[in-house]
Amino acid sequence: MSGNKFQTQDMIARCVPMASVQAVLGGKWKILILWYVALYRVQRFGQLMRRLDGITQSSLTKQLRELERDGFLHREIYREIPPKVEYSLTELGRSFVPVLVQMMRWSEAHLCPPGYVSPYGDDILPLE
Repeated sequence: MSGNKFQTQDMIARCVPMASVQAVLGGKWKILILWYVALYRVQRFGQLMRRLDGITQSSLTKQLRELERDGFLHREIYREIPPKVEYSLTELGRSFVPVLVQMMRWSEAHLCPPGYVSPYGDDILPLE
């Protein structure tokens, strides 16, 4: 069986930037997590659970930890009773906001049903 044309060393080297993005943001919920944290500036775990219909606690925990490890999210722990944890974008995360906005605009133009009206209006995110 012959190899795929994208498996040559030359092609693999050319795909490094996209492969890197996919490796970091490839989780099922990561794009939406980043979107909501960017949109609301700060999100608590419970808020994200409510916004991400269908996600499990363990999946949200895992994806938040990965986004924090990869430098997109900052996790602030407040030592109080009950304990409170808030997530916000890091500088790296904020630098990704224009990409999120373009993804939203592309999806509205190409994937949403005819007549779809964005709840975000023209000024999607103030961070853009």
